[in-house]
Amino acid sequence: MTLTYTQVWLLIFCLAAMTALIKALGPVLLGGRELRPWFSRVTVLMAPTLLSALVVTSVLAAGRSWSVGAHTVGVAVAALMLWRRCSLVLCVVVAVLVTAGLRAI
Repeated sequence: MTLTYTQVWLLIFCLAAMTALIKALGPVLLGGRELRPWFSRVTVLMAPTLLSALVVTSVLAAGRSWSVGAHTVGVAVAALMLWRRCSLVLCVVVAVLVTAGLRAI
């Protein structure tokens, strides 16, 4: 399926409007009440889970299939370095160098 230029912008506008509506709906429905503790614990974990899913999908997906390549190794190296508390800039530079080196081979 191919979308036209107008359809793409209409889709972006609709998604932005839905996002704003969903964000506004929470305070309107709660009305200043406190959330239950179990709900707060689940809500806090949703953002890291979604981010992890997006990273895994973007690193391992190639079109409609799964693939492991140089970019996957680069992300793994960066993740390992971040886990070992290296600086973010150093992690990015090393990941780029590892990925470029593997692609050059």
